[in-house]
Amino acid sequence: MSEHAPRPVLVIGEALVDEFPDGTRVAGGAPFNQARWLAALGVPVRFVSRVGQADFGAACVMTSARRCGLAEEGIQRDPRRATGRVVVQLGDTGPRYRIEAESAWDHIDAAEARAQVQQLAPAVVVFGSLAMRSPTSREAIDAVLGASAALRFLDLNLRDTPDLRALAAQALKLADWVKVNDEELERLLAWFVCDGPPPGDGPENKAVRREALCELAARFGVQRWIVTCAERGWFTLDSEGRRDAAGAAPAVPQLVDTVGAGDAFSAVIVAGFAAQWPLARSLDSAAQLAAAVCGVRGAVPDDPAFIELWRCKLGLIGPRPRAASGHLG
Repeated sequence: MSEHAPRPVLVIGEALVDEFPDGTRVAGGAPFNQARWLAALGVPVRFVSRVGQADFGAACVMTSARRCGLAEEGIQRDPRRATGRVVVQLGDTGPRYRIEAESAWDHIDAAEARAQVQQLAPAVVVFGSLAMRSPTSREAIDAVLGASAALRFLDLNLRDTPDLRALAAQALKLADWVKVNDEELERLLAWFVCDGPPPGDGPENKAVRREALCELAARFGVQRWIVTCAERGWFTLDSEGRRDAAGAAPAVPQLVDTVGAGDAFSAVIVAGFAAQWPLARSLDSAAQLAAAVCGVRGAVPDDPAFIELWRCKLGLIGPRPRAASGHLG
């Protein structure tokens, strides 16, 4: 099989610090998790965000970026606002998040962001919906997308913010490919198609549900939907809302937490597109890495052996990341 060196990727969105119940504080934010994975796996990537000038969160974010070999050029410093913070609560139904309002990542400078995309000429631009909660960062995302002909990959990442439904609609209209989880897909159907609870996924609702998915796809003009379903695997929908592929979730021998598993999944899909893989290979590889991340603490484990193992398994042939210390994470 012919292999291609991965083409550049630009990721824009929030960088922050996740605080866990045991007092652990680690760098996080879905776009930052994806950018770190892309860098660690050898994909040339530029991450655009904004952190505080000299607070703990900024030091945490920058140290983690260096450890993964992620270039720092796109990470802006804010002299007046603190680096974002999220309190993570772990429970039987999965993690819940309390997101601090008015953080540095709400104020990404549009001109600086546009300059980054013009320098990089990426094949893919990755963005999420959470950073669009602020008009300033929303302007920066618009500026990046407007300055590039790259594939627009949206990881929807619905979190409770004001005007969430309107923000989701804005983000979907900007996207070519969209990755959502199954709960987010149900919310989109309820908001934009069914005006209430959508039809279930059982055989008795097959025709009605197919029609609803077709209507959702037509409303936003998305080329490809990638839907993750936790332990039930994943499936994809084409531009007309028809299910055209599905796969099972690999087993997780020892579940630690699911934080960041979806971000790892997205990163491999983007890496596969950047390396011109067949979509089936990307999806299978993404599911494998996401399952592995569920077996370790944190979205990007602080373990170079873990990273190297998955670089080898996935077969990416970009350059190894230049870590600033003996750890990655």
